[in-house]
Amino acid sequence: MFVDTVRTRLGSALFSRVAGPDGPANRARIHDTPGPRWFAPDSPVRTVHGDASMFIGGIAALLLQSLHPLAMAAVDAHSGYKGDPWGRLQRTSTFLAVTTFGVEEHAQDAVDRVRAVHGRIRGTAADGRPYRADDPHLLTWVHTAEAYCFLGAHQRFGAHPLDEEGCDRYVAESARVARALGADDPPTDLSALRRRVAAYRPELRATPAAREAARFLLVTPPLPWPARPAYAVLAANAAGLLPGWARRPLLLPYVPVVEETAVRLGGKGMTRAIRWAMTPPS
Repeated sequence: MFVDTVRTRLGSALFSRVAGPDGPANRARIHDTPGPRWFAPDSPVRTVHGDASMFIGGIAALLLQSLHPLAMAAVDAHSGYKGDPWGRLQRTSTFLAVTTFGVEEHAQDAVDRVRAVHGRIRGTAADGRPYRADDPHLLTWVHTAEAYCFLGAHQRFGAHPLDEEGCDRYVAESARVARALGADDPPTDLSALRRRVAAYRPELRATPAAREAARFLLVTPPLPWPARPAYAVLAANAAGLLPGWARRPLLLPYVPVVEETAVRLGGKGMTRAIRWAMTPPS
């Protein structure tokens, strides 16, 4: 009974932080509304997006996305990630949940709302280049970085890593949402995903805004001190997911032996703990 109480309280606290005050109502709407979904119950995209490894994959995706100067300029100027980081996380997690698990009508509504917001975001980066949030090329980069990191985190820390066919299916399924958002020909299998990341590399670099965002995410997160050690484990493993060419511009250190033993073991333990806390007691 005591263990179940601790589990329930910890799970509720995590869910509240990630999903926000409307989390319970959104969860009921997403899962209890009858009707067709974009993805089947046994789809790889549901397996990946429903696993605790997303806590690591999400941080890694933000770090990787920040390396595109135009994408980072839009985030820095318009997202309000410093002033309202938890609100941004809650909106993003709700969007992922609705498009992954919700009925088709609700998923399309969520996509339409995001596209409406993107359509209003325009600006000029520090290097003088104009950007717009609905640029299909930038949307494809944002999606590619997410799929690369979400899948990479799942394969390393997920409860049920996918086989080769499952990885290809995940990339293909996640591309459906990317196309709905306006991405330009998103990759549809794992090999294509890796090639697309490589194709974007000449455009990527770490701007001061990107390094500032990395510091915010990894060193000075808006968390109470008792929660920071657990978050530090997640953040260290998120950095560890990135390839060397992405880490160096963001000034992220690499200590091979420590990372591949103690840090990775800590990541596995932390994701198991989160998975346990957020699974309702039988």
